[in-house]
Amino acid sequence: MRLCASYVSFPTEMATKHRPGTDDGDTGVATETKKKEQLKKPQLFRVIFHNDNYTTMEFVIAVLRDVFHKSESDSVSIMLNVHRNGFGVAGVYTFEVAETKVNRTHQLAKEAEFPLKLTMEPEEL
Repeated sequence: MRLCASYVSFPTEMATKHRPGTDDGDTGVATETKKKEQLKKPQLFRVIFHNDNYTTMEFVIAVLRDVFHKSESDSVSIMLNVHRNGFGVAGVYTFEVAETKVNRTHQLAKEAEFPLKLTMEPEEL
């Protein structure tokens, strides 16, 4: 049996509610608004080069350029700061990045047989 559209009837309120262009904005679905979470900024760490009497200035500059991606002039400036003051900050990074750079530098220093020492310390806010 086949029904024609003319034989199907809807109650008046249903017919108007589902007609295009007659939307009253109420979908009948309850929604809940969530509070937006504030993300904390990660703690930053300074990577510090320590001076020694054996590691060459050229090696320190090469590490600063290759591992820390510093320019030639920045590398020389940091190296001279380490040489004159006994230590120098190579950069400020998140913990994982700082740790990776320190480990990579220690590995390169060991391969080149230099006792270069780097440390990390939390950046004060």
